[in-house]
Amino acid sequence: METPIKQTAGIDCGMQELVVSFGILTGDGTFICKLTKVFANTAKGFQQLLQWINEVSSKETAVLYAMEATGVYYEKLAYYLVANDCHVSIVLPNKINAFAKTCTSKKQDDQQASKVLCEFGCVKHVDEWQPPHPLFAALKQLTREKHQLQQELVIIKNQLHAEQTKAITASASIKRMKARCRLIEKQIAEVEKEIIDTLNDDAAIKEKINKICTIPGVGLSTAVTVIAETNGFNLIRNARQLVSYAGLDVVQKQSGISVKGRAHISKKGNPHLRHCLHLPSFVAVKYNLPMQQLHHRIVEKQAIKMKAYVAVQRKMLMLIYTLWKKNEAYNPSIKFLEQPVEAALTELDYICS
Repeated sequence: METPIKQTAGIDCGMQELVVSFGILTGDGTFICKLTKVFANTAKGFQQLLQWINEVSSKETAVLYAMEATGVYYEKLAYYLVANDCHVSIVLPNKINAFAKTCTSKKQDDQQASKVLCEFGCVKHVDEWQPPHPLFAALKQLTREKHQLQQELVIIKNQLHAEQTKAITASASIKRMKARCRLIEKQIAEVEKEIIDTLNDDAAIKEKINKICTIPGVGLSTAVTVIAETNGFNLIRNARQLVSYAGLDVVQKQSGISVKGRAHISKKGNPHLRHCLHLPSFVAVKYNLPMQQLHHRIVEKQAIKMKAYVAVQRKMLMLIYTLWKKNEAYNPSIKFLEQPVEAALTELDYICS
């Protein structure tokens, strides 16, 4: 039997079960899905999965385990496989959905999803996944919790304002709303303290984040959120990839002379990155001269302020990435932070809110 070029186990992860398809890529570039089997999404199921793959796979070629990054049901299996020296790839859902449209089968079930993941792992070049740094994982959980608490606080405060403004008010309801506000504010303070305590556990990372905070408009919360959501830019190879990961990349649908859609940012990325940069962009335009100049150029050309703020968000994100990689504090006179006016306008002409 010919030794396969690649071997992949595509795993569709559910709450209770794992649907696994095993396939190979032959020497002539043909993909063959050989077997499909279901395992329990438990520690015992993980052991049975590895044993089954060892039985059906070739010992001369490494097996890639491909999973989709949806929900949290894949996480325990991913950590287990990495701990057992397996090659794991976590694929973004938009990539899998786009690839699935190229497949011949139109079925949409767990078995077909695992086959699509299997074929994707065989025919595409994918990055190998590594568990996030424990500190970044902890910061990611804390920053998301803080954001959720802040959203809840805004909702309750709006309800409280409405109740207090009504012609006939309910004093008991107002009292309970105020109590909930105090509780949430207390929890936000606890989360913020825990974030600082977590940073104090690693002096090197804390120092790099403090350097990022030298950017006018970027505070500790923004810097920590960006670093945590990107796992310290672990798999980010360049600024363009980072912009795409944040959903701030420009897309436009155009074909011939009949189809010319309006260009816009994709928003197909991490929403937490976009959210954490929204308000800082307003501060940066006010106190950061290069950002202020960029904002004014876009407003003069496009006459839409939100386009300019989106441009500032992109610039701030790339600036954070640059300072983190170079381990330097912000200095507006550094040449690598500058961009020619013509280049900036050409790129940012297509940005819309």
